[in-house]
Amino acid sequence: MPDSFKPIRISGYALQQLRFRGTTESEVVATIRTSPRSPAENGRPERHKDWLFDAPWNGRHYSIKQVRPVFVEESNEIVVVSVYV
Repeated sequence: MPDSFKPIRISGYALQQLRFRGTTESEVVATIRTSPRSPAENGRPERHKDWLFDAPWNGRHYSIKQVRPVFVEESNEIVVVSVYV
């Protein structure tokens, strides 16, 4: 099954990260669905996408935030194991 059609599950650890790091589940899913794949650490794939932000975060103003989910592709689903922003 092509990964564009597989369901995406976000692990508990990754859910905690996205809340802490300032992104949303919908941005993570959209990043996986629409961005090209590249290699991450430990041979896992990742994807990244720049999102308009134009807001302060941790005392600094950012015009763009980059969302980088790292995932494992199973035969029937994609499991997000980490999220970097």
